[in-house]
Amino acid sequence: MFDLDKWQEILMTMRRNKLRTFLTAFGVFWGIFMLVLLLGAGNGMQNGVLNEFGGGAVNSLFVSGGKTSLPWHGLKPGREIKLTNADMEAVRQQVAGIELLAPRNRLSGEYTIMRGAKNGSYQVFGANGEFFQLNGEKLTAGRFLSPLDLAERRKVMVMGEKVRKVLFGDDDALGQYVQVKGVFFKVVGIFTSTGNQGRNEERAYVPFNTFQTTFNQYNQVQLLGLTTRGGLPVKELETQVRLLMARRHQFDPADKQALDLNNNEEEMERFNGLFNGIKVFVSIIGVLTLVAGVVGVSNIMIIIVQERTREIGVRKALGATPWSIVSMIVQESVVITAVSGYLGLLAGVGLLAGLSYGIEQSGAKLPYFDRPGVDATVAVSAILLLVVAGALAGLVPAIKAANVKPIEALRAD
Repeated sequence: MFDLDKWQEILMTMRRNKLRTFLTAFGVFWGIFMLVLLLGAGNGMQNGVLNEFGGGAVNSLFVSGGKTSLPWHGLKPGREIKLTNADMEAVRQQVAGIELLAPRNRLSGEYTIMRGAKNGSYQVFGANGEFFQLNGEKLTAGRFLSPLDLAERRKVMVMGEKVRKVLFGDDDALGQYVQVKGVFFKVVGIFTSTGNQGRNEERAYVPFNTFQTTFNQYNQVQLLGLTTRGGLPVKELETQVRLLMARRHQFDPADKQALDLNNNEEEMERFNGLFNGIKVFVSIIGVLTLVAGVVGVSNIMIIIVQERTREIGVRKALGATPWSIVSMIVQESVVITAVSGYLGLLAGVGLLAGLSYGIEQSGAKLPYFDRPGVDATVAVSAILLLVVAGALAGLVPAIKAANVKPIEALRAD
């Protein structure tokens, strides 16, 4: 039941000791503020790293040729391994568990893409439609490359949003033609991507078969991307590919440099392990800081009980029950911790929201840092923790006060 007199008394006590109440509350405020801030910064780092993957498939493996470092059956080390169309077909037919298979070739350097008097130096790639699913590009207009584009070796192009802005500005790019090394390509799609800090939007893709014949890269596969099916570990796919290529190109399967294998699943697991460790460390630091504030509240409540010993004795002599004494002390402790903690929570969330808004509005692309913040579960848990902590902080002094004998309290100085 709400007791107005008790709440008025609590507020009067806090006003009478303003400095002490402020310093006590600030300890709790700072603890929850730092906890929220550190957790939010950790989430910002995790989001930034995930952006580097560009929304691509986590269960993916990228394969490219390397250079042998071990001798094999009389063959000397130092041989360059180059993948071919036949290798791609062998992988498709002989490696079990593949869901997507996508080749990609690139023109050396950054080639100029021209549209009338406008031009820009951007990377030009040859790929198929599956590569966009694997790599994480998102379509904003038009379409991606189709199987018919590859079969008929059509001269069509899908370009990134940044390429479109430079070459077309506010004009519609779909259906228009651009030129690469004297060859005209029709724009059929526009994509966006967060990968590589947004630089993946500075790319253009043409059909893989068209790319090979147009730019004299017959029977060359510079990069081969694969994803697994049905929860198969990417490591198993990696082993199958390495053994198959070792047989086809005659190198030692144990030679780690003969092929360049980029296992995104393992890389993501390493990052997740790192960030889980960071979260645990940050949580420990934040909780210890919060505990220090709560201990401060408990100590202050003990001092308050000592100062009000005579008053408590008078209350008990006039018939106050132990529960009324305990509830008064505990309520005062809960008010200090809950209010100061809530303000710390608001300040932390507000600072993170302001930082996130500022980054978004400025258009800045901070490396490995994006959208710092904490989720609602953490906020609610923090508030509940503060209420419980406030009650516990005042419980020991409250019990001590409730056990004071009236005659001894009245004798206290």
